[in-house]
Amino acid sequence: MPTTSEPMLKSELPDLKLYKRGKVRDIYDVGEHFLIVASDRISAFDVVMDDPIPEKGKILTKISLFWFDHLRSLVENHVVSSDPSEYPDPCPSYLNQLQGRSMLVKKARPLPVECIVRGYISGSGWLEYQERGSICGIPLPGGLAESQKLPEPIFTPSTKAEEGIHDENITFEKAVELLGGDMAEQVRTLSLRIYQRGSEYAEKKGIIIADTKFEFGIVDDGVILIDEVMTPDSSRFWPMDSYCPGGPQKSFDKQFLRDYLSSLGWEKKPPPPGLPEEIVQKTRERYLEALERITGHGLEDGP
Repeated sequence: MPTTSEPMLKSELPDLKLYKRGKVRDIYDVGEHFLIVASDRISAFDVVMDDPIPEKGKILTKISLFWFDHLRSLVENHVVSSDPSEYPDPCPSYLNQLQGRSMLVKKARPLPVECIVRGYISGSGWLEYQERGSICGIPLPGGLAESQKLPEPIFTPSTKAEEGIHDENITFEKAVELLGGDMAEQVRTLSLRIYQRGSEYAEKKGIIIADTKFEFGIVDDGVILIDEVMTPDSSRFWPMDSYCPGGPQKSFDKQFLRDYLSSLGWEKKPPPPGLPEEIVQKTRERYLEALERITGHGLEDGP
């Protein structure tokens, strides 16, 4: 059984009903609510690595809780509590696994698209732009450089893939087919507003949020923000003081891990390669710096 001093590759809560293990999060059905436990697993190219990043789940949880609170005036979210002593029995008996890396949340029906907002051109968006001059069917001006700031942020949804299968960028028209016109418009507007508020705040902390992914769910016919929010797992974070368009950027996210994996000639499908200790530690350091810059607190202090 994992302890607070060991990386948690997966939670072990035998007295609870396991609902789903995702790429990073383990979800338990505890009756009226779900219990989400953020493990220290890390995925890249939609493949979960065998080697965990110590305390990564705690870092993601703390960043997400910060943003959920910061964005409360814009959109309701799924958080009920992050204090294990307030969870239903027998959850409190697993305090050593739940403290700092769990949330009791509303049971939402997740929408079948991932809501991605891009403020800069990078990653799969850059590759598509080079081929077609557009991203997800949105035409962009010619002559843009890699990592350049876009004239305005764009909403570029994708499908949700199962583990080991790559997400697929889709057009807004395809999102309308999947969600319906009114819902697609609503989540596009919400996503752009959340990104604007988050990126403005992050810039004050010396971080550029180049792009990020949001997930929404339905509770009582209303749209709420679920899963995680503007973390190093779901976003590209670039330090403002070294930003220079025209190529890849330094980052506080898992791009460092992606770059390492790309250097191996790995085919980006299971099984994953092992991660050297240096790569594990440097990835952890980047996640910690993102936490400290965004929240103003480390893992062991503050709210």
